[in-house]
Amino acid sequence: MTNVLFTFTVKEDLMERLRFEFPQVDFTVSTSKDRNALEKAEIIMTYGEDITKETLEQAVDLKWLMVASAGLEKMPLRQIGERNILITNVKGIHKIPMSESVMAHLLAIKRALPWIYSQQRENEWSKRSGSSELFGSTALIIGAGAIGSEIGRLLQAFGVKTIGCNRSGNQALHMDEMITFEQLNNKLPSMNIIISVLPSTQETRALLTYNHFVLMKEDAIFMNFGRGDLIKEDQLIKAMSERQISFCVLDVFENEPLGEEHPFWEMDGVIVSPHVSSHSSEYVPRAIEIFMQNLQEWIKEGTDFQNVIDVEKGY
Repeated sequence: MTNVLFTFTVKEDLMERLRFEFPQVDFTVSTSKDRNALEKAEIIMTYGEDITKETLEQAVDLKWLMVASAGLEKMPLRQIGERNILITNVKGIHKIPMSESVMAHLLAIKRALPWIYSQQRENEWSKRSGSSELFGSTALIIGAGAIGSEIGRLLQAFGVKTIGCNRSGNQALHMDEMITFEQLNNKLPSMNIIISVLPSTQETRALLTYNHFVLMKEDAIFMNFGRGDLIKEDQLIKAMSERQISFCVLDVFENEPLGEEHPFWEMDGVIVSPHVSSHSSEYVPRAIEIFMQNLQEWIKEGTDFQNVIDVEKGY
C-alpha cells in the first residue's frame, strides 16, 4: 500500500473523497516532525516550508513531494535532487485569487475607495475624490506566466494595454506586447502600472533597483505580488520617501512578517498587504484536484505529471 503523509490539515470531506477515490492508498495527516509518519511516507503533501534537510533524512522511503504552493525557495532543493525525489507543485492555482486581488487594489486606488471610506468615518460629504480610470492605461506585467496572463486578461477587459515581461521575451497569453528583462529601462518611463508576480530565483533577486523607480512616471502604481526579494527594501524605501511614484502596493516583503516598527506601515503611498493575495476558500480544494490527477498517474506508474519542478532552476 502507498503511504501518503499530509503535513497540513485538510477538511474531512476532502479526506473522505481521497480515501474513496484511492482505497489502495493509506493517508495520514500529521506534521513534518512526526518521525514515525515520515519514515513510512512514500509521498508527502506539504506547503513546503516545513521540509528541511533533517526532514529528508528521516523520510527514508520518500519518492515524491507534492507542494501545495508555488514558491519553493525555502526548500532544500539540492538534497531533493540528489535523491532523485520527484517534486511537483500547484503552479497556476493562485491565478484567480491573486489576479482578483491585483484588480481590487487597482480599482480601489483609481476609484478612490480608501478616500470614500475615510470620508464616511469622518461623517463628511465631499465630492473631491480625485478619481481616475483604468481605461486607457498601460500596464507592465513582470512575470507573464499563469498568474501574469490572468492579470493581463482582466486588465484587457478594462481597456488596459498589457505589456508582458519575462526572461526570453516569448509571447504569452493576454499580452499585447512582450519584452525581456533587459528592455525594462526602455519601457518603464511610459508605464502607468507596473506589476510583478515573479518567483524568487537567482535571476529575479534584486532585479529592480532604486534607479528603476526613478525612471517611472510620478503617478505610476507599482505592485509586488511575487516575492519580496525582487528589490532591496532600503532602495524601495528611498524611492517612496522621495515619492518617485504615486502608489506602491506590497503583498510580499524581504522579511516576513513585517516588523511593527517598519517604515512601510506609515509611508504615504504605500499599501501593506500581509501576503494574503493568494488566500481563498477554494485554495485547498484546487490543490487537492491537482494532487489527485498526479496520484492517479503515480499509481499507474506513469510519467505524465502536472507541474514537475526542475530542482536546478527552482521552478
